[in-house]
Amino acid sequence: MKTVCEVLGVSRSNLAVKSKRDAEWVDKRKTPARDDMPLVAELQGLVADLPTYGYRRAWALLRRNRDARGQPRVNAKRVYRVMHTHGLLLERRPRHPQSTRRHDGRVAVDRSNARWCSDGFEFRCDDGSPLRVIFALDCCDREAMSWAATTGGYTGDMVRDVMLQAVENRFDGALKADNEIEWLSDNGSCYIAEDTLTFSKKVGLKPITTPVRSPQSNGMAESFVKTMKRDYVSWMPKPDARTALQNLAIAFDHYNESHPHSALKYCSPREFRQRANSPT
Repeated sequence: MKTVCEVLGVSRSNLAVKSKRDAEWVDKRKTPARDDMPLVAELQGLVADLPTYGYRRAWALLRRNRDARGQPRVNAKRVYRVMHTHGLLLERRPRHPQSTRRHDGRVAVDRSNARWCSDGFEFRCDDGSPLRVIFALDCCDREAMSWAATTGGYTGDMVRDVMLQAVENRFDGALKADNEIEWLSDNGSCYIAEDTLTFSKKVGLKPITTPVRSPQSNGMAESFVKTMKRDYVSWMPKPDARTALQNLAIAFDHYNESHPHSALKYCSPREFRQRANSPT
């Protein structure tokens, strides 16, 4: 028996079980076939304008829409199966070799308004004009609280504007935070300028810079830059700086209101804040 099983490439235990089954045995574990076309149409409508969304974010949008309509949820595994069958999954990208640089810190915090991070990114419009953006992100709820853009270079004035706008947005127009908040950034000249450091303390922020050549120390901001460029900038119309600036405002608003975030259990930043602040 052992030799026969090895030749056929089957398990001896499986063959022993099958030999004792009745002729009328039926595998009842098989689920009946489902009509997936309504679900396919629903998923296509959700991701039609979001071509960079994978099955998890598509499932999050589907869950949100069905909850709003009072309809039953769909399991994430079924969403994956349906999108895989109908060619709706994203193309897998080649993996890059992992960095050998060790980083043991943790950027995320457990409550809002405890640590904010900031960074910048830039892209070019179709007419060749550059647009440079600086933003502030909460390290708990991931909301992009404020941002500023320019066709020139990064300046300390931009950073200070972003700081003040973030404080006003989070503390009902106040000019100083109610509690001291860590302000995490890299060592860019606009962040470590003396005027910026002095101003940050006046508005209730505690400047903290990352170690040199350690971008993962501000990994949350780096991840946000990747998300903005992949899910918004690469697809939005940007024939010139004026149009790009208008669409960038729409992109920031969509990210805060609707973008599902894996670290927030696939809620958007503002949806997560609303649930965290709502009485239980």
